[in-house]
Amino acid sequence: MNEIVRNLTRRKLRSFLTISGIVIGIVALTTMGALANNFNALLDGGAKYYAGYVPVGDANSNGITSGAVLPLTKAAEIQAVPGVARVFPTITVQAKPGSLQVVSLGLPDYISSYDPAENSYSALHTTFASGRPLDATAGGQIVLGSSVATEFNRKVGDSITLPVKPSDANPGFLQHTYIVVGILNKTLTAPDTGAFVSLADAQQLFKDQLPVALQSNLDMTQYAAGFDVYGTPGTNLDTLSDRINAQVSGVKAAKPSKLVATLVAGGALFTEITMAAALLALVIGGLAVINTMIMAVSERVREIGLKKAIGATTRAIMREFLLESSFIGLVGGVIGFGLGFAVTTLIKATMPASQGAIFLVTPGLAALCIGFALALGTVAGIIPAYRASRMDPVAALRSN
Repeated sequence: MNEIVRNLTRRKLRSFLTISGIVIGIVALTTMGALANNFNALLDGGAKYYAGYVPVGDANSNGITSGAVLPLTKAAEIQAVPGVARVFPTITVQAKPGSLQVVSLGLPDYISSYDPAENSYSALHTTFASGRPLDATAGGQIVLGSSVATEFNRKVGDSITLPVKPSDANPGFLQHTYIVVGILNKTLTAPDTGAFVSLADAQQLFKDQLPVALQSNLDMTQYAAGFDVYGTPGTNLDTLSDRINAQVSGVKAAKPSKLVATLVAGGALFTEITMAAALLALVIGGLAVINTMIMAVSERVREIGLKKAIGATTRAIMREFLLESSFIGLVGGVIGFGLGFAVTTLIKATMPASQGAIFLVTPGLAALCIGFALALGTVAGIIPAYRASRMDPVAALRSN
């Protein structure tokens, strides 16, 4: 080890620049990999959630949401379809300006109706960091996702007033105050950025956002924006969605497989793009290692000849240069991962709590980054090491 360090410190600037090339590549791989890890965690949670039920909306909707409403009587019609285990009416509205009225990954804060019984059917079982589920028949209660609780600095027993009033709100903008009865554990997907109230409270929130003329003529207690439909054990949900579309008029059931396929395809493309950018930086670093080791061989021709003349084997010479190049990769990998981890930590610390995490550094990512740097250094040193080990000792000693 001492000899390896001594050889690298012979040309301090060159060794520094070579290691820096590896460091830059590993920093890129760490940050991009952490970004992809977090994105894929969101996708995995979303895919697990959407694969477990059939979302039903208005016939003109995409099966998840629309501006239209459906009468609650449709729930009984859907429940009568063979293979349906349970139907839950749903309503989702904005929680603050700029939010979207759709439950999706990376969504800004939203308020959704919540029935504790649905959690036993859902594939994405939410658990409580504190408090309890709300009483589905009681008004004025709310359960907060982890990011929302952090953003508004609320704990169980506190009150919270929603929706957030925009700066340009109309004089008639309505808000409601709720008592926080529960805060969910982090799920790394949509529930983190949501707040959940009873169906009756969600119906009132939906009605508040309608034009005044419609508010006075619509009994919102008889409507929902859509339904979450769960199948009996062994029921194919894609087949069930087709059955619902065929037997219940005025609704559209989306196939879970299509929703999941869309999520997975988006995640694969994102991962490919981020990792390709990082690997490009690493290839450049690898070329720097090759250049450094070739120059090291050229500068140490007489040294190599002397070692071979006093008995050093071809394998020993090759091992010496491979260890040097591997050491460059290892040092660059460790420093690069450390800097990458520091960068992701700093960015997370400066982000608003409502946005949630965008990086996820895992032990697997650490092993990948450092292991890849080590392998890169080793592979980059093969050609120079082979060249050094094949030198003729007589010719090497004669060289100037």
